[in-house]
Amino acid sequence: MKIILQQAQGEITEKKSRFIATLCPVQSQEEAEQFIAACKKKYWDARHNCSAYVIGENNEIMHSSDDGEPSGTAGRPMLSVLTGQDVHNVAAVVTRYFGGVLLGTGGLVRAYQGAVSEALLHAEIRQQLLMQELMLTAEYTDVGKIQYLLSQAGFRTADTEYGAKVLFHVLVPAGEEDAAIKLLTEKTNGKVEITKGKLRNETCE
Repeated sequence: MKIILQQAQGEITEKKSRFIATLCPVQSQEEAEQFIAACKKKYWDARHNCSAYVIGENNEIMHSSDDGEPSGTAGRPMLSVLTGQDVHNVAAVVTRYFGGVLLGTGGLVRAYQGAVSEALLHAEIRQQLLMQELMLTAEYTDVGKIQYLLSQAGFRTADTEYGAKVLFHVLVPAGEEDAAIKLLTEKTNGKVEITKGKLRNETCE
């Protein structure tokens, strides 16, 4: 799934009204609400601080608020941009400073969507994958072969511990761990002890 790495901001102007969109990575509904509250405090003098957030790999939590704008003209359009861009675990607040000219329903929808889209252009977006950790215990005499196998298979070594034996912490995509275990067991003639570790969310370039 796609996530943003840090806060990002974008701004557009429509008929003298300023629309300032601020995005923030969040892991829970509580974090999202805290971010929204902080934006409202920062932009206390604005006419509206509309918001939307999506949390979870399958958007288990979704919420939007029009904050006084006509129903359906702000929060939901903002939410549609986030889901349309397939960005997860993110909260968005669009702050509006009224310019004295009414935009109408269609104009508001376009403005709030446009502000969030502009902020996403400035956001650092990365792919986050669910990875299964495999722990490989091997003799020192087999280290070179294992390193070669891991490299050839495209598996990432997160850490290596050197003690009486060598312990590799290897990350493979969740769901592919059984195939990885079978491959490594066959290629090492069963010399490597392999156990499953934790599931981890890893951010990729």
